[in-house]
Amino acid sequence: MAARVALRIASVACFLLLWHLATTRGWVSGVFLPSPGQVVAQAAALIRDGELWSSVLISSERVFAGFAVAGLVAVPLGIVMAVWWPAKAIVDPFVSLLRPLPSITWIPLTILWLGIGEQQKVAIVFLGSWIYILVYTLAAVQRVDPLLVRAARNLGAKDLAVMTQVILPAALPGILAGLKITLAISWSCVLTAEMVAAQSGLGALIWQGKDWGNLPLVLVGMVGISITVLLADAVAGQLERLLLPWERHRR
Repeated sequence: MAARVALRIASVACFLLLWHLATTRGWVSGVFLPSPGQVVAQAAALIRDGELWSSVLISSERVFAGFAVAGLVAVPLGIVMAVWWPAKAIVDPFVSLLRPLPSITWIPLTILWLGIGEQQKVAIVFLGSWIYILVYTLAAVQRVDPLLVRAARNLGAKDLAVMTQVILPAALPGILAGLKITLAISWSCVLTAEMVAAQSGLGALIWQGKDWGNLPLVLVGMVGISITVLLADAVAGQLERLLLPWERHRR
């Protein structure tokens, strides 16, 4: 474990050193890439006036609101589709039609429907992420070993017991993995919405940096997104350990 952490730190340090040398020695023009020092200075200025924390909080609220609604809709629907074929037959055509559409294609419609307020940003996150949660949930439930279900039925388990004590525990690791992956997709959705029609949030911060020709500000926004998603992944990992104690020995 210690060697793994040391290797990770060394790889990041080497990257930062290469970046510093490339920008300070003229290997890369400052027009295209600011130095690490400039990015740190810009971040420090935003932290002092509170704008960075405010942007992170605003974007996070939008992401988790849309993601929560998407999960509440898509997880139960995916489970029903996996165990009841008529539901899958009904929903499958819509999944095939909607899955190729990126979140940005929903922006004109959501602006017409909801304006440019908070509801529109949450709707973009929902529309851009629910279908991925649905697909991951459906696949996780379908991968449950049929022998487990047959064994439970042979022991006298009813439908509800089979679902709650066999299918859901077996599918839960796949469902949680899909939720973690989709959370990152949700962030790309909210950034798309904020860059097009927002005055606040990390996406708006990045767009302001572009408009002002302030590359350090653009990179601060990008790093802010990465760090926020990493922290969310760490929290999700701890929740996963609590919900899946039987999986700990495999990691």
